[in-house]
Amino acid sequence: MINGALKVFAAGGYAHASTDEIVKEAGISKGLLFHYFISKLGLYVFIYDYSVRYIMLELSTGVDGGETDYFELILQIRQAQVKAMKNYPCMLLFLNRSQEENVGEALAETEDKRGVLAEEYERIMERADLTRFRKGADVKKVERVLSYTMDGILTQQMRTGAFRPDLYFEEIKEYLAMMKKFFYT
Repeated sequence: MINGALKVFAAGGYAHASTDEIVKEAGISKGLLFHYFISKLGLYVFIYDYSVRYIMLELSTGVDGGETDYFELILQIRQAQVKAMKNYPCMLLFLNRSQEENVGEALAETEDKRGVLAEEYERIMERADLTRFRKGADVKKVERVLSYTMDGILTQQMRTGAFRPDLYFEEIKEYLAMMKKFFYT
């Protein structure tokens, strides 16, 4: 049920997700969905909360508290996300899509969790040693390029049906190694 909801909400956001699609994807009856979640909003809130908690757990066990290398920290964050996607392939897509959510009721019901992951990522990256970057390198732009690249690879692999967490992670590692060579002294 969780994977079905993640997939449908990730594809269309809250407004375009239908309970008919969700139950079809999950292979359950509509009655069962409404028995546990009362409404589409109840399901969305549960899925959002569950996803945030799940990724936070993976980050807490997957990111080395003593690591300071910028690219290694990003790699460890992505590895934690990939570990979650082994069980829930659409979880990261759902969380990314939820950042674009514009339906008032969905925003209001998830407001207390909205910044949790961003704050955790920021907290992890605060300990990165930026002195290894080449003079003149704009670390914020490097971060955006990496984020766009990694999210784009994920989206492309999901869209083509070729997503495998292990292959996705290997490709991420290649890009990070390339960027490290380019931006570090």
